[in-house]
Amino acid sequence: MDDDRTEKIKQRAYEIFQREGGIFGNHERHWHQAELEIDREAALPLTAGDALPETREIDSADVLTVEALAMRTGISGDEAQELLDRLGNDRAAIEQAARSLKAKRQR
Repeated sequence: MDDDRTEKIKQRAYEIFQREGGIFGNHERHWHQAELEIDREAALPLTAGDALPETREIDSADVLTVEALAMRTGISGDEAQELLDRLGNDRAAIEQAARSLKAKRQR
């Protein structure tokens, strides 16, 4: 489990490095910032919006739902809309597909 955390921190630190223009010399700050972000994300409690019951249906045309899915899962709004269009109104399947899409992109 610690290896998974370390890998996430490594990836996030590199993303921070890239986002700041790829300038060398700030690796300790990047690593520390990545640790804080990853640990904060891991500590966030599930909210009612995060725990999606399979029985609740959604309307793919609902812009707020598309935006909420994108924000919650870290995918783009277009990707969220595509998943909603493709998978219909099965919330559990949509959430799983969104998280899988994000995970594949991070590899």
